[in-house]
Amino acid sequence: MLRLPQFGVELPSAIDEVVALLRDNPGARIVAGGTDLLPNLKHQLEQPAMLISLAQVAELRAISEVSTEVGPALEIGAGVTLTELSEDPLVREHFPSLAAAAGTVASPLIRNMGTIGGNLNLDTRCRYVNQTKFWRQAIGGGCLKSEGEVCHVVPGGRNCVAALSSDCAPVLISLDAEVVLAGPQGERVVPAAKYYKADGLRHTVREDAEITTKLRVPLASGPRRSAYAKWTVRKSIDFPLVSVALRFDLASDDVDAAVTGLKIVAGVLGAKPRIVAKLDDAIGKKLSDPALTSIVAAAVHKQCKPLENVPYEAPYRRQMFAVFTKRAIADLVAAG
Repeated sequence: MLRLPQFGVELPSAIDEVVALLRDNPGARIVAGGTDLLPNLKHQLEQPAMLISLAQVAELRAISEVSTEVGPALEIGAGVTLTELSEDPLVREHFPSLAAAAGTVASPLIRNMGTIGGNLNLDTRCRYVNQTKFWRQAIGGGCLKSEGEVCHVVPGGRNCVAALSSDCAPVLISLDAEVVLAGPQGERVVPAAKYYKADGLRHTVREDAEITTKLRVPLASGPRRSAYAKWTVRKSIDFPLVSVALRFDLASDDVDAAVTGLKIVAGVLGAKPRIVAKLDDAIGKKLSDPALTSIVAAAVHKQCKPLENVPYEAPYRRQMFAVFTKRAIADLVAAG
């Protein structure tokens, strides 16, 4: 049986109290749903002396439409559960890909507990570290992310290449979302596309004394179609082994309309999602045009080269990127 280590728990009721606790207690960890952190504690991947619970910080639980300098946006509190996010009428209307991603995380029980802030800040995972301490010791003292000094995925590598398995992160990047952080120096806003770093040990730009308070997702100025697709071995519980978020801006509200802009983001490659580049040839083509599907799927396949950092062989996972990209576009076209 895996047991939790001993730790203290603080229950602040406001964001500024959370920031103060983080500032005054280096090494303390924030816990909301606890669906990611608590298993890591059981595996002895971390042993913080204090957990700061967000259960009583009510201001983190709101979803509302707001006006910004660049136009209307939806603000989503970091404490909103994944179930609430997937079922919210505003989210489903404006960001169906985000609602779909939140609604496919793990199981209903985990979605009821887990929050969008937790999914955004999900710890990176690797087949060599997310095991019991006994298992890690059996392979020579773990890896860069635990007790060891080597990378078993890239022998001789100096950086941790553990993968970010967040379902919502690629979608938020595809929607040009912003992450709002609060810390001792006040509030700052970071584009979701710049929130992650290619470092499996510290994969976000959030500072130790900062807390993610909300997400700000701009509303589309015109017709749009978006989707999220992922491959898992089982339909629930499992983390994605391949994921892709797609956004197509259209000239008119019809799948036979020309694509005026698009953004494709792939996940579960490394510590940060990958924005697929070189998609100019897709501009001007109809969403329903098979040529557009071929262009996008080929670009995803060419640019997404998985490592052996999660289960299943990397070459097979690479093929699945193209397969699930094609399926996602086909579903958008079929939906009309």
